[in-house]
Amino acid sequence: MTSTVEVKDASLDLAKLAGAALLLIVGIFAFYYFAAWSGLLRVLGLLVITGAAVAIAFQTEQGRALWQFIADARMEVRKVVWPTRQETIQTTLVVMAMVVVVALVLWLFDTVLMAILRFLTGQGG
Repeated sequence: MTSTVEVKDASLDLAKLAGAALLLIVGIFAFYYFAAWSGLLRVLGLLVITGAAVAIAFQTEQGRALWQFIADARMEVRKVVWPTRQETIQTTLVVMAMVVVVALVLWLFDTVLMAILRFLTGQGG
């Protein structure tokens, strides 16, 4: 008995997702079909249609799972201990200094290797 209900729910979810996709396609088509209209009106219309399609999609099992994932992710972001402004500036300065040091070391290696190569090939003056 539960398998029949699950099949009906799955087919209803599929119909909702197909309806949402169709609504998006119609909205995009209307956006370009009414090119002579004001751009503001067309964008607002497209936003309304997109909002309706998203609302329909969120009524499916996959949509509810996505919404739960978003809510859980927001909760985890609130738990993060973010660095202070001073810590961020100090870390940035250390990274920039290390980039300069590594660039100088690589330049020095390149110069030495090029000098050795010119000496071995006889192209040096």
